[in-house]
Amino acid sequence: MPITRRICLMLMVIFPLSALLMGAAPSKKPPNIVFIMADDLGYGHLGCYGQKHIRTPNINRLAEEGMRFTQAYSGCTVCAPSRCCLMTGLHSGHISVRGNGGGVSLQEEDVTVAGLLRQNGYTNGLFGKWGLGKAGTAGVPNRKGFDEFFGYLHQLHAQFYYTTFLWDNDKKVSLPQNANGNPGTYTPDLIMDRAVDFVRRYRDKPFFLYLPVTIPHHEFIAPEETMKLYRGKFPETPITKWRDKYALPREPKATFAAMVTHLDKGVGRLMDVLSELGLDENTIVFFTSDNGGAEGPLENPVFFQANGPFRGYKRDMYEGGLRVPMIVRFPGRINPGSISRHVTYFPDMLPTFLDLAGCTERTPKEIDGLSIAPVLFGKKNAKQHDFLYWETADYGRKLPYDIMPETLIQAVRQGRWKAVKNGPDVPVELYDLESDVGEKHNLATRHPVLTSRLSEIMDREHRPAPPQVDLTAKAARQLYIPKVGVKEP
Repeated sequence: MPITRRICLMLMVIFPLSALLMGAAPSKKPPNIVFIMADDLGYGHLGCYGQKHIRTPNINRLAEEGMRFTQAYSGCTVCAPSRCCLMTGLHSGHISVRGNGGGVSLQEEDVTVAGLLRQNGYTNGLFGKWGLGKAGTAGVPNRKGFDEFFGYLHQLHAQFYYTTFLWDNDKKVSLPQNANGNPGTYTPDLIMDRAVDFVRRYRDKPFFLYLPVTIPHHEFIAPEETMKLYRGKFPETPITKWRDKYALPREPKATFAAMVTHLDKGVGRLMDVLSELGLDENTIVFFTSDNGGAEGPLENPVFFQANGPFRGYKRDMYEGGLRVPMIVRFPGRINPGSISRHVTYFPDMLPTFLDLAGCTERTPKEIDGLSIAPVLFGKKNAKQHDFLYWETADYGRKLPYDIMPETLIQAVRQGRWKAVKNGPDVPVELYDLESDVGEKHNLATRHPVLTSRLSEIMDREHRPAPPQVDLTAKAARQLYIPKVGVKEP
């Protein structure tokens, strides 16, 4: 045997052996993390959670191939604070963005899960609705850990599906095909295009894909390709009075159903790409909603049983405003078709993602979330919350900010017990979620000691918020809300 070949063979043996002797293991790419979040999608809007009228085969398949949670909660009962909880691992009494007008920004010092994952080698993409910092502030995505952003910065802007521009990082991209109320390009499709492109480009690196889609938040309009699945399918009540700046669907039930099905199509498209690229086995996919389903004549929540058996809607602190669908799929790691009753909420996502990425040492000490990775993998050592806390208020109308807002509403869950306080000057309500999931029977007078204990948690967990006034709210309305709504295609 030639001496050169002998040396090569010796090196092939020596280097792996030396690595084992030194305790080194072959490097393994951390899992890709995909987090898909719908907007105002209720617990009952999906087939896998009991929906009878709306087709969601792709999301149903996620549940069949993964884990479906029955006691998952959003970060808040309205959009922006809920998203802030997700990004920071803090509950809504500790976050910096509590106003829901769309122009309140994350603070310079706020640490996000995207920033922490980036420190561990992840490339981070955000495609959809941000709502945590408008252009020129410290809260824009590219200053909060995201390498790429495409979509809406401001929540008012995100209410429209044929808008005339979107943001591409810090640049406005014009969509002339949507000018003058023309239904040219449905923006959720553009956003999904960019998400798919991101996956293709970073297939060989660990990535975090945050996909906060705008469906099915108003305005209510869907492409004809999906609308035709539902036209004439439901008994419809004509809507004769609505603001001109929003689309006025001729068939509101069919339109809402079509929007959810169109979202499902997008999820299916993304899952097909992951499979095509061979990324299934190393990608964990989350699907959820930012809060409960909304109430209104266009949402038709009673007809669709939007929030399942739960009381209340978006903006309420009852279960219907807070409990959301959550499905997690990770082939080979999560048992297919499994169901979890583990109680979890958005602050848990930051420590969970860091746990999945293998960098728990980066987890900030002062957060409110707990990792649910052990739950996902069927382990019995998952930590349980002593309590879960939520709050929201109508910020921006009252000064000063060092007092509790007059509109503050709060909720606490501790084990089977749920306390709700619908204002600073109203009594605390108490419900037993094990026997009364619909929160019909207020037990506060029967259990005064327990009610008092949960009320004390409310007092302790609320911290005064930084200023929540959007000084450019009027200008934002002029910029983002079209004067004439888009008519149905």
